[in-house]
Amino acid sequence: LLGLVHMNLGSVYFELHKYDSALVFEKIAEQIFRKISFLKYLSYVNLRMGDIYLKKNNKVLAVENYHKSIQSASEQNNLAVLSYTYDALIEYFTNGKNKDSSLYYSKRNLELLQSMGTNDLSEAYSNLYKSYQLNNKIDSAYKYQGLAIIAKDSLYKAGIKNLSELQKLSFKEQQRLQELEQEKIQSKNKTRNYAMLAALGIFLFIALLLYRNNRQKQKANKILETTLSNLKATQSQLIQSEKMASLGELTAGIAHEIQNPLNFVNNFSEVNRELLLEMKDEIDKGNINEVKSIANDLIDNQEKINQHGKRADAIVKGMLQHSRTSSGQKQLTDINSLADEYLRLSYHGLRAKDKSFNADFKTDFDENIGNINIVPQDIGRVLLNLYNNAFYALAEKNASTSSARQQYAPTITVTTKRLNDKVEIRVKDNGNGIPQKVVDKIFQPFFTTKPTGQGTGLGLSLSYDIIKAHGGEINVETKESEGSEFIIQLPIN
Repeated sequence: LLGLVHMNLGSVYFELHKYDSALVFEKIAEQIFRKISFLKYLSYVNLRMGDIYLKKNNKVLAVENYHKSIQSASEQNNLAVLSYTYDALIEYFTNGKNKDSSLYYSKRNLELLQSMGTNDLSEAYSNLYKSYQLNNKIDSAYKYQGLAIIAKDSLYKAGIKNLSELQKLSFKEQQRLQELEQEKIQSKNKTRNYAMLAALGIFLFIALLLYRNNRQKQKANKILETTLSNLKATQSQLIQSEKMASLGELTAGIAHEIQNPLNFVNNFSEVNRELLLEMKDEIDKGNINEVKSIANDLIDNQEKINQHGKRADAIVKGMLQHSRTSSGQKQLTDINSLADEYLRLSYHGLRAKDKSFNADFKTDFDENIGNINIVPQDIGRVLLNLYNNAFYALAEKNASTSSARQQYAPTITVTTKRLNDKVEIRVKDNGNGIPQKVVDKIFQPFFTTKPTGQGTGLGLSLSYDIIKAHGGEINVETKESEGSEFIIQLPIN
């Protein structure tokens, strides 16, 4: 049906002399007919396209489509369209003074019409007359001119005879016809009434269906709302689970990091105790200069105790920030310090699990970045996840190369750089890399390349969401057996 609509629209535009529009619709009709193998009307479409191309003065495509029409009409035994196509080619070749082709198609058309048993052969005879005249065969031309005149005269006489017979109809016959017409009108009225009742019934049925569908949609919406609420709750639980999992991985690193400043505090406290005892002796001796020197040492040591105490305090606060639900409030943050802090915590966390593992990590921080406006605990989670994944890749490759007795130096490189109004953070490792077939999936929820029980598949998905929420981008570049590099870009403001 769609093909027929486009075919008829093409014919309408052709009659309106809008040949470009006509060609568009006929081409669409041809595509539809060929696609569904509905070849019945294909010959007519090609005939019309030939006419359009001829009007557009594209003779090559016109003849090509006429030939397509002949082939399709012959295959489908569509003799009427075949005759129309012969007529079009006869006119084209006759006007173009192509003697042989004009005569050839004129003969073919006459043979076709005779085989069809057509009464009106006047046009076929007339075409042969013109073709023979073009070929300068006068006798044959006169012969078919005469046949054309006879054929037209026969049709005229047949028309007169039919008119006379019509006038001879009796009054009763005419009356009978009028009665039949009246019955036909009454039948039409009944049919119209039945159609109106049927339409009303269909309308009521459709209204009932719409009402029923609306009720079902309302029920479905309620179910979807409940399901969505459950999914959101589950998502929140999974996110919190992932946060707690990363917190667990941080614990060992935090313990190691907090031990260093505590050792300094303890050591300097012990030294200060000894210095105070020494100062007491010097006071008893009245050696003021020595007392002052010891006091200066005490002041220096006290400053170092204060410094390392603040360091331990910062680590604890960082741990608390990481564990609690993010407030979503952005703060001006030193991204270099944040990146360095979580790098060391991640490394010591892995070392706590596997004492035999060692890796080198390098940093190249752009000091011109300054503070940027971010949610520090969220970006910290992203960095921690990337570091943990990188160290995991290093440990995995280190295990395989150790058994093969290959030289391998596991290394992570973290760089920051200011790019106009953005900050770029790169986390690069020389592990095994990510297989190309799964690169497009790594940011999908629950997808993980780690063995069962060693990964939730949420880390990179959450990282992706966090970076997007900050208006940034996160991408990965990887080569199998060579390593991976995650690239984060965050807006400065």
